[in-house]
Amino acid sequence: MENANLPNILTAQHIADYLGISRRRVYELMQLSEKAGGIRCFSIGSSKRVDKEDFLRWIEMKKNQKI
Repeated sequence: MENANLPNILTAQHIADYLGISRRRVYELMQLSEKAGGIRCFSIGSSKRVDKEDFLRWIEMKKNQKI
């Protein structure tokens, strides 16, 4: 899946498929604060969603982090 193919609002499944990780791990990342490396998200009822631009920024931040 490429960036252009991602919808503007992402579900945990979209992110899991894109990153090749489990949906459970995505939910764990959504629960972490951004300072702790979590993915910025918002709730719609009991569902979590992520803005595509926030997700792409998160990826860039992770790529720029020193190990």
